[in-house]
Amino acid sequence: MPSTQQEFRFEPIKSFPRLRWKGRCSFASTHYFPAQSTERIGEEQDGWINRLYWGDNLQVMSHLMKEFRGKIDLIYIDPPFDSKTDYKRKIKIKGESTEIDVSVFEEKQYGDIWSNEEYLQFMYERLILMRELLSNNGCIYLHSDWHKSHHLRMLMDEIFGQNNFCCEIIWKYSWGLRTDKIWNKKHDNILMYSKTGNMVFNVNEVLEEREISEATANRLKYKGALITDRNKGRGTEEKALPSDVWYIATINGMASERLNYPTQKPEALVERIIKASSNPGGLVFDCFMGSGTTQAVAMKLGRRFIGADINLDAIQIAMKRLTKIKKGLDAVFETDDKKYTGFKIYNVNNCGFFKNPVQAKDRLLEYFGLQKLDRNSPYDGMKDGRMWKIMPINRIARKTDVSVFTANLPYNKFEKIKENNPNKIVENFTLVCMGHESGLKAEMEKQLSNYKINVEIVDILQNEAVLDLKSKAEAVVQRKGNKLIIKNFYPMNLMQKLSIEHIAVNDWKKLVDSVLIDFNYDQTEMHPTVIDVPEKSKLVKGEYKIPADSGRIKVKITDLISESYETELS
Repeated sequence: MPSTQQEFRFEPIKSFPRLRWKGRCSFASTHYFPAQSTERIGEEQDGWINRLYWGDNLQVMSHLMKEFRGKIDLIYIDPPFDSKTDYKRKIKIKGESTEIDVSVFEEKQYGDIWSNEEYLQFMYERLILMRELLSNNGCIYLHSDWHKSHHLRMLMDEIFGQNNFCCEIIWKYSWGLRTDKIWNKKHDNILMYSKTGNMVFNVNEVLEEREISEATANRLKYKGALITDRNKGRGTEEKALPSDVWYIATINGMASERLNYPTQKPEALVERIIKASSNPGGLVFDCFMGSGTTQAVAMKLGRRFIGADINLDAIQIAMKRLTKIKKGLDAVFETDDKKYTGFKIYNVNNCGFFKNPVQAKDRLLEYFGLQKLDRNSPYDGMKDGRMWKIMPINRIARKTDVSVFTANLPYNKFEKIKENNPNKIVENFTLVCMGHESGLKAEMEKQLSNYKINVEIVDILQNEAVLDLKSKAEAVVQRKGNKLIIKNFYPMNLMQKLSIEHIAVNDWKKLVDSVLIDFNYDQTEMHPTVIDVPEKSKLVKGEYKIPADSGRIKVKITDLISESYETELS
């Protein structure tokens, strides 16, 4: 639970338009949330080790404020677009077999379906914290598209200042909407703002390669149109200054960087941003990291990085991706020149009950036996005349969450009930949360003080039965002489999904994504010396040699849907 309150001053810039929405709440303080280090891959370099955080990024940034306020050089975020889509990832059973083509099922990753008010409050609070974390020479790139780019620009103007708007980058691509009814949408928008107007911009790192005809070159000989570049040992080349329209290919199906993660962006896109707006050794932050593209590019370019995501799949995929890059870089670097390849994984505020928010809502609806309601309803479910709202899971519910919820209630219905019978309860509410601020019920009653209501709070942290609804994995792990042997592995949730899809698997190794082993576990964080992350269809070994100097051993087995089994051997 939070321990100390952190306050900061945020005043809207005067004389500029201000975006308004129902339930808008000011945001001028946050709590410090604790983080637990769970794993360490590699070592510190120059007193630094990179960080990945699993948790709600509002809580992650609140945690970071204590140490990194005003110290981050570059932020790139690819937040939800409010695309009205539930994103899924295809899961393939590992192994070479004839069944591989049919051994596929879809796993929900995250929902990108919001009410306008929820979305704007969500982004507003997070952008304020991002501004606090940026250094005075820092800048932020916000990736969006036509759904919300106009609203986000107004928020950015208010928070960062209209005068600190740098540019709007258009990323043009070939895929996208295909219709003969309207102009086809073939670009994303990337908004760039600085913290103070003083920012890093390495223009020579992002000059554009162009084939320029002699006639065109003659027209462009005015000052600044072309630059003579002698940096690459190929003689003199003419290059163009960078523009705000980028033609960068999307990730094709055969690309080595493709991880089949929903909304994954190409490395070339993020590389251009990091090269231009940070220096080697600079600190890069992405709190909607997804598959870890920002972190992967930062590691390759010798930048320090911090990443965060609330989706456990994102943490697992990024861990594997970064481990592979680290191995390649460490092979070419000198021993004392690792270029910031080590990283730690943290769990913020005991995030971990649910793998992702979509899964959380579905499981709770099922557990409480609720009738699921239409996505346009302000409620999530109903039962016995009560309307249920599942508050944000994997963090405590706050009073501002109540404000956003009440902004979308059916007040016309309430007014009719009140008019016909002033003493009648207009609605019975049940709010489901995982930890909550004191006074949450009182806040709800205060905001609806014009009506007679009944409010019930169900806190699942106080209900052991609910906390036990998640099936746990099991495994048989043995120590025989100088060998550690995994004899079997039973990932219960994954096996249940396979059963529903009528997929039969006869080898437990086909269900394993990775095996980590720490042969000298200090009972605080894992520092694995075995990182068994097989490529594509290959399988984990399942049998490992135990070093002569081993002590307490910790084993972590992670399945294809990123859920893990952990055990210790003395």
